[in-house]
Amino acid sequence: MSDRRQVSTTRVIGFVNVAHFIDHMFLLIFPTAVLGMSREFGLSYGELLALSVGTFVMFGAGSLPAGWLGDRWSRRNMMIVFFLGIGVSTVLTGLSQSPLWLAVGLTLIGVFSSIYHPVGNAMLAANAGDRLGRVMGLNGVFGNIGVASAALITGAITQFLGWRWAFIIPGAVAALIGAALWLLVPDGAGKVLGGKAKRALDVPRALVVRVFAVLTIVILVGGLIFQGATIALPKLFDERLDRLADSAATVGALAAAIYAVGAMAQLVVGRMVDRYSLKASFLAVSAFAAPGLLIAAYATGWLMLLAAGAVMIAIFGQVTINDTMVARYTTDEFRSRVFAVRYFVGFGVAAAAVPMISVLHELGGGFASVFTVLGVLGCFVFLAAVLFPREHSHLKAAPAPAE
Repeated sequence: MSDRRQVSTTRVIGFVNVAHFIDHMFLLIFPTAVLGMSREFGLSYGELLALSVGTFVMFGAGSLPAGWLGDRWSRRNMMIVFFLGIGVSTVLTGLSQSPLWLAVGLTLIGVFSSIYHPVGNAMLAANAGDRLGRVMGLNGVFGNIGVASAALITGAITQFLGWRWAFIIPGAVAALIGAALWLLVPDGAGKVLGGKAKRALDVPRALVVRVFAVLTIVILVGGLIFQGATIALPKLFDERLDRLADSAATVGALAAAIYAVGAMAQLVVGRMVDRYSLKASFLAVSAFAAPGLLIAAYATGWLMLLAAGAVMIAIFGQVTINDTMVARYTTDEFRSRVFAVRYFVGFGVAAAAVPMISVLHELGGGFASVFTVLGVLGCFVFLAAVLFPREHSHLKAAPAPAE
């Protein structure tokens, strides 16, 4: 029984990790593939890029119904819908013959991509056992690899086969993975089985309220920091690294290397969460944010790179901390819905980062103003970590994984 359970949980976690890679990669196919579309559709780059607005609107908005269906229907079946839906939508986007149908296909990609975060994270929590932090950290790395791989894979396929195949080939692969999930993973594998699913925690109500008050602050503030820092970083490097980055290719390579530091930090933070208390891990990670951002506001050269590395450790590590908070302090029957709200709010707030950067940068302060504001916000994240309660014996061990 235990061996069969281990095989089942390992398989579920494997599919969820692949889903995270696909989710982030597929959202970024269009920004690269669009470079080869202008002649065919007769639209400018800006006009084509505007067709993808629906993708990102639905990526956030769709998480709420997806989370509800994951809890009320079936998480395993929702992940099958994710793979098949995003696969077919991506293929249809590659077959589009007009801007209208291109916009429809891209919007459908956003609809199905919204399933992953609320449902996939809940499946991880149900199957992680006592390795919750480690499993969440590794899953985060898969998502970041998807982000990093999107331009590389899409660019290569577009160059050799054309932009349509950059959608069709990945879409077909995703649909096949969905079929494999349907055949290899039994229904019910996405939830904790038995009575424990109804009451996985024995936590005082006041403590839960305090935890989620802290989490709300971190999601609101951290969303702005994450989006603002990741968007601004390449241009900041271009302005501040002088001889270290004398071309666009070098800037891109350095930015990718710093993002990789952040991705690897998620693995370390995941192990910290399993080994030490959540509060101690939270304090350690959040301590990097404000100093790194404030130094980045004025630094140049190698000091700029070190500051950027500290920022990436803080913001990527914080994602693992936040997801672990939700997983530990929610019962399994509501977990998808809580993850849905967490990502709906986070994605919504993050959208404000672009106009914030634009306004602050154009007012005359440049990136010094941008990163000073982000640094002040980083102080609020550290304050939230100080206010986060210590974990005691009332927090029971993670629920047993599903068979």
